[in-house]
Amino acid sequence: MGELKLMKGNEAVAEAAIRAGADGYFGYPITPQSEVIEYLMAEKPYERTGMVVLQAESEIAAINMVYGAAGTGKKAMTSSSSPGISLKMEGISYLAGTELPCVILNVVRGGPGLGTIQPSQADYFQATKGGGHGDYRMIVLAPASVQEMSDFVKLGFELAFKYRNPLMILSDGVIGQMMEKVELFDPIPRWTDEEIKEMSPWATTGKTKKRERNILTSLDLDPSRQEKHNEKLVAKYKKISENEIRFEKINCEDIDYLFVAYGSSSRICQKAIQLAKEKGIKIGLLRPITLFPFPTKAIQDMLGNIKGILCVEMSAGQMVEDVRLAVEGKVPVEHYGRMGGIVHSPQEVLEALEQKIIGG
Repeated sequence: MGELKLMKGNEAVAEAAIRAGADGYFGYPITPQSEVIEYLMAEKPYERTGMVVLQAESEIAAINMVYGAAGTGKKAMTSSSSPGISLKMEGISYLAGTELPCVILNVVRGGPGLGTIQPSQADYFQATKGGGHGDYRMIVLAPASVQEMSDFVKLGFELAFKYRNPLMILSDGVIGQMMEKVELFDPIPRWTDEEIKEMSPWATTGKTKKRERNILTSLDLDPSRQEKHNEKLVAKYKKISENEIRFEKINCEDIDYLFVAYGSSSRICQKAIQLAKEKGIKIGLLRPITLFPFPTKAIQDMLGNIKGILCVEMSAGQMVEDVRLAVEGKVPVEHYGRMGGIVHSPQEVLEALEQKIIGG
């Protein structure tokens, strides 16, 4: 067993970044994720591993620092919360267009606008549908525990470099602020410059046959070349969709109904399942772990046995659109969620199930 610690979700991400061999973290404080940079500043990872931690002058500066570091083949990371992520969107689009790997944490708070500092899941569209400009996608992981906040940093870097693509860990204020026991993974050494050249020959520091340094840019004024580049990106996203879908099924044997929920909402649904069982209602939970790629087929494979689906989110209803696309009208799909930073209770979720699905 690895080292055990009691940590906040945000702290677990920060420690995981150090242990994952990250070369640099560039961020800017914003509630409810400020503990990430606070932990890193206090921990002084430069003395432990050589990792650079820098508080930028703004969110825009931070994401462009990530762009620069990622372009040299380094493991680069940033984090923020909803309005801050909005400011990073242009840079994220540039990263995707240039095919640069990085890890981005979003600890979601309520909106739109400045909204509230309380938890939300209303950034689903922003994360999974692009958010910025152009035809691009991010790989999106949705942790439901402090343990996964740690584990997904390591996994995030692996997937980001495997596909040369930005990856977002889409958390929320509940998971970011709560404290749980975490089993920390063993530290991974930072790559040497020679290892980077070998593993990332595309980086600016990698040598090619034509020149001593590569030139990385998302700009191409030739429409035919730009279209071919976009087609290459689309093919990559298709490959990701075929190979990297992750989900969890809970209590899904012999059920009549199904919850679909991710992150903190999935934990609330697990308690709602217990309450439903006491009333003789047979319901299970499908928890998407990857939001892109979305587990469409996993939902479709369950349709022959269920009478209805309740999609539970802390939003007005965003993931529910992907669930409805998966279901294709074969069973009723309804949404339940609270907004404004209010976290729904298991009893509220059960009542919504009874009113919207069973009674509907």
